[in-house]
Amino acid sequence: MVGRDEVDALLDAWARERGDLDLGPVAVFSRISRLGHHVDRARRAAFTAHDIEPWEFDVLAALRRAGAPYELSPGRLLRETLVTSGTMTNRVDRLATRGLVERHPDPSDRRGVLVRLTPEGKEAVDGAFSALLDAERDLLADLSAADQKVLAGLLRRLLVPFAGE
Repeated sequence: MVGRDEVDALLDAWARERGDLDLGPVAVFSRISRLGHHVDRARRAAFTAHDIEPWEFDVLAALRRAGAPYELSPGRLLRETLVTSGTMTNRVDRLATRGLVERHPDPSDRRGVLVRLTPEGKEAVDGAFSALLDAERDLLADLSAADQKVLAGLLRRLLVPFAGE
């Protein structure tokens, strides 16, 4: 038997005050929102332990996922991280100053550059990602593997209409 959570109390109060409303969406999205706060805290803790900020992780992780030699064009980084061009330039500059990325000429475009993960950047993102997975596993510990798969599928169904935004 699953215990009651803070959303149950919220739903009870709304049902008492507005029994005429279907509170199903509140039951779902209030829990998603609250879980989001716990995930954000876990992310920050994992990244802090590896001396990187969440925005740094986003850029480093995009480069790491690209596979060896762990490089992308600034335009591709924009698409991967959903930030503006000016923001990405600033982020790459700051990561380069820290020695986590470096810029190289793009051999296929004389005017272009590629942003490449340094060995230090790879070490930082790999450590932070492992720590993040450990924290996320802890958050999911009360769900069986089958329940996690079902939950992931249901959340995917909610997110698919927003793909590409």
